[in-house]
Amino acid sequence: MSEYQYYEFLAIDRPLDDDEQAAVRSLSTRARITATSFVNEYHWGDFRGQPKLLMQSYYDAHLHVTNWGTHRVMFRLPCDLLDPDVVEEYCAGDHVDAWVADEFVLLDLTSEDHVGEFDFTEDAEALLSAMVGVRAELAAGDLRPLYLAWLAAYGAWERDEDVFDRDADDDLEPPVPPGLSMLTAAQRALADFLRLDDELLAVAAQASPPLEQVTDDPDDLATWVARLPIGEKNRLLGRVLKGEAARVRMEMLRLFRGESAPAVPRPTRRTVADLLDDAARRRADRQRRLAARRAEDEVRRQQAAAQARAQRLDKLATEEATCWSRVDALIDTRKPGEYAAAVTLLTDLQALAKREDRYDRFAMRMTALRQTHARKSSLIERLDRAGI
Repeated sequence: MSEYQYYEFLAIDRPLDDDEQAAVRSLSTRARITATSFVNEYHWGDFRGQPKLLMQSYYDAHLHVTNWGTHRVMFRLPCDLLDPDVVEEYCAGDHVDAWVADEFVLLDLTSEDHVGEFDFTEDAEALLSAMVGVRAELAAGDLRPLYLAWLAAYGAWERDEDVFDRDADDDLEPPVPPGLSMLTAAQRALADFLRLDDELLAVAAQASPPLEQVTDDPDDLATWVARLPIGEKNRLLGRVLKGEAARVRMEMLRLFRGESAPAVPRPTRRTVADLLDDAARRRADRQRRLAARRAEDEVRRQQAAAQARAQRLDKLATEEATCWSRVDALIDTRKPGEYAAAVTLLTDLQALAKREDRYDRFAMRMTALRQTHARKSSLIERLDRAGI
């Protein structure tokens, strides 16, 4: 497979003006560029721009995938919506990185898997749209995407022992957010993109409290908004008129949910070794259960086949003479397809002879049949393969 790379950038909170579009256009004449997106594919060569700088200056989300196994997604959020100090707790080497640029915190999430080849030419354009919802979730105070990225980073250790130093076994997990056992569609897409193992996620979710569903009831929202100071409402409306509607909405929902969400106790933090070992045991248990089920299914299949064969032989016992005549007729056609049907029928007649303890008679009849048709090499070969 030839080299393949896919780059995508999204401007979510604010579209790019003409000058900004011209600036990014100078980096690639082949890219599809609009006020809110930048998309380019490479089958040779490389992108001349620097994704980190583009994210700092223009865009709110970025995706990069390659057919040699690189998965990378980046998000930019205002620091007043996502605290950089909180993000720092979830960073993990080169796989989960974060930094502050002006008023923004930027997240850089990466997964590498260089075993085999990957073809994204058909679905690459759907990847970012499936995950980008986690940005709004983070802005609203949902930290599950950060934990998923951290967990996927250490999960990669099972595939590549050089990802972390051995003493990382004793690293403690970051705060476990509620709701890991019930991910949103965007979070599930992010977990899959970062190659997060399902068994590892299930182990981590055991310490995650249930998620209290936030319904954002219209009446509750209306009451909360009514209590806001007039000056604050005017300030927020002014920002909406300036084109910051998406950001204002995230800020208000974050404040509303923060004031209405119940307090959730934090579980005891586990080590990386605890999580990986428990996941390995869980995976081994699942494989044992699966093997046991397969063995049981195979026994049932063999029993059903034996029962069906017994019933077939019972019927054959009442029609044995007719069956031998049918064998002769099939062979006389000199057609390979009919030879196959004759061999199938002879196989059942052989099984019947063994069951009825009269195999000698069957053997004598088969010797005669082979002698009669000795020159039919195709038939003889089929009889040999069938052990008749």
